[in-house]
Amino acid sequence: MPVGSMTWWRPAAAGLAAALLGLGAGGIAAAIVARAFSPFVVVGSAVIDLTPGPMKEAVIRVFGHGDKAFLFIILAVVVAVLAAAAGVLEARRPWLGRVIILAGAAVGVAASLSRADATVVAAVPSAITGIVGAWALAFLMRRMPAAVPARAQTSPSRRTFLWWAGGAAAVGVLATIGGQLVTRTASAAANARSVFQLPRPAASAPAVPAAASLDVPGITPLITPLPQFYRTDVELVVPQLDPEQWSLRVHGMVKHPFTLSWKELNELPMEEHYITLACVSNEVGGPLISTAKWLGYPVRLLLERAGVTGDADMVYSESFDGYTAATPLSAMTDPNRASLLAIGMDDEPLPFARGFPARLVVPGLYGYVSATKWVVDLRVTRFADYKGYWVTQGWAEKAPVKQSSRIDVPRPGRTLKAGQQWVAGVAWQQHVGISKVEVQVDNGAWHEAELARELSVDTWVQWRWSWDATPGDHQLRVRATNAQGEQQTSGVSDVLPDGATGWHTVEVSVAS
Repeated sequence: MPVGSMTWWRPAAAGLAAALLGLGAGGIAAAIVARAFSPFVVVGSAVIDLTPGPMKEAVIRVFGHGDKAFLFIILAVVVAVLAAAAGVLEARRPWLGRVIILAGAAVGVAASLSRADATVVAAVPSAITGIVGAWALAFLMRRMPAAVPARAQTSPSRRTFLWWAGGAAAVGVLATIGGQLVTRTASAAANARSVFQLPRPAASAPAVPAAASLDVPGITPLITPLPQFYRTDVELVVPQLDPEQWSLRVHGMVKHPFTLSWKELNELPMEEHYITLACVSNEVGGPLISTAKWLGYPVRLLLERAGVTGDADMVYSESFDGYTAATPLSAMTDPNRASLLAIGMDDEPLPFARGFPARLVVPGLYGYVSATKWVVDLRVTRFADYKGYWVTQGWAEKAPVKQSSRIDVPRPGRTLKAGQQWVAGVAWQQHVGISKVEVQVDNGAWHEAELARELSVDTWVQWRWSWDATPGDHQLRVRATNAQGEQQTSGVSDVLPDGATGWHTVEVSVAS
């Protein structure tokens, strides 16, 4: 029926309802045969992979932990617009709208098959999305009412169409939600993690001394609560790997390549270490840094078992889905650095979002070159031969953590009472350590702050300074000096390509 004989919203509604039903069917198919390949997720992941590095960095900078939600919203809007357009075009030229829906499904199929963990069945959810969506669009179009006079706005044919369109949309939404719930609650990985007991460490981390934490309301906790631990990765949906199906391949420039099973890993003597991890995208004063107690097996011992040969200088790690990172071999083999293949975090199995069943933790390096989650492959090789994922996006090849400090208390823009006030926060340079922190008020003299006891050379340290606050507007600034006597630079640099620098500054007001 020509679109001119009806209002445009009906065919647009038909397109939206058809797309929702198709996505719902694809979501159910994914839950049944290929849980990691929901059409919406695989297309979103492909978009992430194709987005230039600076654009990704801009999204992380603006939205922080909400970057995944932002992408989902953008994708939802794009899908809604294309679906509505498909409905309008189908009303003008039969089959044209269905071609658009099938073309969108073809994009999902291609995105599914392009993933490193793809099998033939990975394409099934996207294919079903296209088939069901195209069928639903044709079905709804045949029930599209003809134009009627204004006085007949409640004609039976119109009500029938609205029932069919609304029903298709509702079924699609419920199926999508149901598919996600099934995927999350019925997976073997979720069941396995819930019953997994961490092995007792052969070398336990020392107890946290009371002097390592300062009693200042609002200061960052020394150990980050698990729900608050920062997360930056390229996964739209947190992967859930069955540990019984997990293995780690160690190969490349080695004498004795081998594959380590989950059972074998858990029989190895584990070590506990407190380590602070930091993201290279963390701006001066930013939140993308956290500390935990990690349980794992030293990577250097795995590499000793393999027997590194030749002029290798890098370990190329790969996640189950093809994400890669390139870590200096020297950091992995240093006996004085706690580089771990970690399975536990703060006395619990790794949360799925933190890399269960196993991940890398290498202190002193930014996460994009050292903290591969869901790791399944270690290739001993050379920087000249391989580049990690983020290096191909414009980031630096080697990324030691830069010396930094942050003011947590008082918060920017706060109005304080005159008199003694705490200025406090954290400072860090993992695997180097911090020896001094100083605070400046309004470009005046620098005042040395009190440092808490260092928990580890690989963790941040808390600091505080008692300020006799006077009425007016003030600017507070902090800088640190590391254990080697090097003072934190005042030079300001962006996070690209190897981490931000500069002194964190906070502006506050003091009431009279």
